[in-house]
Amino acid sequence: MSADSHPTLPPVRLRSDAELARDALGAPLFAHAVRLARWAGPDTRVGVGGELATDQLPEAAAVLGLDAADEDSAGYASQAWRVAVDTGLVDVTEPEDDHGDGHGDGDEERFGTAAPGEDLALVTSGAPGDVLDLWLAALDTVLADAAVPDLDDLVDALDAGGEIDFDRLDWNPGREADFLDGVLANLYLLTVTEGGAADGPIPLPVLAASMIVPDDMGEPTDAVLEQVSDAMMRLDDQFRQLAPIGLVDFRPVDEELMAEADSPLESEPADAGAGGAGAGAADDEDVSRYGMVRLTPLGLYGIRARMLEAGVDAPAVGELAEKGADALLDAVSLYSENAAQAEIEHWLAGREQPAAAAELLAAARGDDEGGPLRRLRCQQALAPAGPEAEPAVRSVLDDPELGGLARVWLAERGAGDVPAPDPEMVFWLTVDTIAAQLATDGETEELPLLMQTLTAHHAGFFEQVWRVEHPATAYVLEAMGRLHPDKKAAKEARKAAFKARSRRPA
Repeated sequence: MSADSHPTLPPVRLRSDAELARDALGAPLFAHAVRLARWAGPDTRVGVGGELATDQLPEAAAVLGLDAADEDSAGYASQAWRVAVDTGLVDVTEPEDDHGDGHGDGDEERFGTAAPGEDLALVTSGAPGDVLDLWLAALDTVLADAAVPDLDDLVDALDAGGEIDFDRLDWNPGREADFLDGVLANLYLLTVTEGGAADGPIPLPVLAASMIVPDDMGEPTDAVLEQVSDAMMRLDDQFRQLAPIGLVDFRPVDEELMAEADSPLESEPADAGAGGAGAGAADDEDVSRYGMVRLTPLGLYGIRARMLEAGVDAPAVGELAEKGADALLDAVSLYSENAAQAEIEHWLAGREQPAAAAELLAAARGDDEGGPLRRLRCQQALAPAGPEAEPAVRSVLDDPELGGLARVWLAERGAGDVPAPDPEMVFWLTVDTIAAQLATDGETEELPLLMQTLTAHHAGFFEQVWRVEHPATAYVLEAMGRLHPDKKAAKEARKAAFKARSRRPA
């Protein structure tokens, strides 16, 4: 899975390994692979590639409780067997012959044998992590199968000699695998991003468009829409294959819809198209006809595991619980407020409040670029702390970087005997606060009001603030010059920013 598209992702909330292992064991295809592994024995015959002998497929289908009269049963049993072999649930001994083609003298077909593998015992006696490792191996097999063209395309690509003409098929294995990986990465990102799809499925055209339509394209052209439609139909086939392994919940494209138009997008509702921005506004039933997909909790685990293997930074809420406060604040500085709060709560659980508060305050210091946001997250982490944290907070009242934060914390709790801050600390805290807000959300609609509030009670604010020894002073003043709602104050901020820039060494 490519690590280029999203080098750092929002943190994901995962279920416990025990819950995920139960989900894995309940995934139909994995459960059927386990059942076939238990069925394998001395009478089981396999071909050169470890595949189940054709005449044994009906028996395998019956073991799985499938209708032997259903033409799809044999194919499904074959797939479940392949998963069992690839995951080590079954050990196979392939046939041996002098020709290396699976046939002995007189072209008599020869078979190998199969037996339950050592890893089968992990299903019942292994730890949850062992079960999840088996499931991840099964997922790799299913993903590889999903990237292969369907049988009709393969038949159409046969040349006169019965060989597959790959140029005619227009199939590149690496390209197909990369495309599917990219789709799953986008689905993961849409799921874990706050305000994204965490609580609902994604329309298939939206997911297809995320791979096809350039970010800077306004209205998609007919050619681009045709590509999106083709991609949508490929994904429809692929998600049908991925659903049985428990990766996704999937509602396929309505077959009647496919019959209504050469390209399914030709008859789409206005808000369900390639752009996808208004998909939620369209009639739910209309949108669902184009296919809907959602990663399951097990699917989130599986895609994250593949991303980590590919070198993608894909954090999970709770993984910082055993790390120090410095690692915590550095990490959650990049998180949204809600995700940061969840991670902080995990970190605080089980820690003594006085020691945790002291460690957080120490980690919040620093005049580097990330300092303001660390202090904001520190303030967030200390917000639920009780009286036990007060000694640690009072100990930094004279600290030039933390004294303002400490006073705010104490004032919010109605603490007495809190010394008033000197003007320099007030101005420093103002710069630090605005710098943190800019680093968190950028230039939001609420920021001008915050600026106005922080400067309204200080006569001659801009005549003094430019002298503040804070690395973000000039940067904050330039932002105030753009955003302050009072035009006179904005002009003063721009002048102050120039002075602040002038006094700092180049």
